[in-house]
Amino acid sequence: MGTTLFESPSFANHEGVHAFYDEKTGLKAIVAVHSTARGPAVGGTRMWNYASSAEALEDVLRLSKGMSYKNAIADLEMGGGKSVIIGDSRTQKSPELFHAFGRYLNGLGGHYYAAEDVGTSVEDIAEARKVTEFVLGLKDGPEASGDPSPVTAEGVFRSNLVVARRLFKQDDMTDLTVAIQGVGHVGAYLAEKLHKAGAKLIITDVNQANLEAVAAKTGAEIVAPDAIYDVAADIYAPCALGATLNPQTLDRLKVKAVCGAANNQLATADIGDELFKRGVLYAPDYVINGGGIINVASEMNARQTGGAYDASWVEGKLSRLMETFEEILERSVSENKPTHLIADAIAEARIKVAADAKAEAQKV
Repeated sequence: MGTTLFESPSFANHEGVHAFYDEKTGLKAIVAVHSTARGPAVGGTRMWNYASSAEALEDVLRLSKGMSYKNAIADLEMGGGKSVIIGDSRTQKSPELFHAFGRYLNGLGGHYYAAEDVGTSVEDIAEARKVTEFVLGLKDGPEASGDPSPVTAEGVFRSNLVVARRLFKQDDMTDLTVAIQGVGHVGAYLAEKLHKAGAKLIITDVNQANLEAVAAKTGAEIVAPDAIYDVAADIYAPCALGATLNPQTLDRLKVKAVCGAANNQLATADIGDELFKRGVLYAPDYVINGGGIINVASEMNARQTGGAYDASWVEGKLSRLMETFEEILERSVSENKPTHLIADAIAEARIKVAADAKAEAQKV
């Protein structure tokens, strides 16, 4: 018998895991709510053609916990959750599928808010909004924050600049080579920013059209998906799916730093330990890719107060997040400890404070 939900190492004390099926539209979705200690769980909706429902469950659990940590490290009044839709985003999407998804979100009563993610778009979320209030990242109205991808890319770009200052003693990316894995929503924006800052780019993706579009704008060199691990580069920027830092890829990387937008880049925590031992600076993914969720949080604030999206609030939070990133790097050196452990400790402490306060308030 295989590992059950509660015994899975990825369960990590989730508050709730919900499976939804709609026969008419073919919707197969899983929503995982890791923590609501700091507020309603918020996280994107990923549509992916998973090989099995077990693979989808494992992914949503890891992503959901990551959102708890991401929202805490960005100091947002939101908990962590995530949802996945099992299916091919290129051929199986329909407005009706997202309407069905929205109706199921209503059943969760506001414990979880969805937004766009890999395989879904702002337009898909707008379809769900027609039947539910529990979605964020809208493109219309005074509260709308729109596509979070540019803000995510901005945070990752600024983090690359931090890495350049610390490791290469320069204030821009001139003559540094960055290997970008994935040039979809965030990766394409990041490539343009790095190119303008002087970086040389090596890119890969499974989508040939995306590759050609980015290469035309940036002069990037294109390589096959598996070859990205073997290129000579200064920084590896994973911007696609997670777990690309694993025992099979670790020895192939020739970089000084890992600084990309993908979630759950470390296949296991000990990979982060090994990067540290090898002297490779690892920028914790959920720290540096928090710009998008900060953008979404402004929309949540506006909805709760009846106000409007506030770009200055977003910039303030993003600047503070970059300060937190620098603090993590400083502590990693002073405490001789891997960056991912420093980041986890900060996030866990913030979640615990909120959870303790919530438990105290609920006492009869």
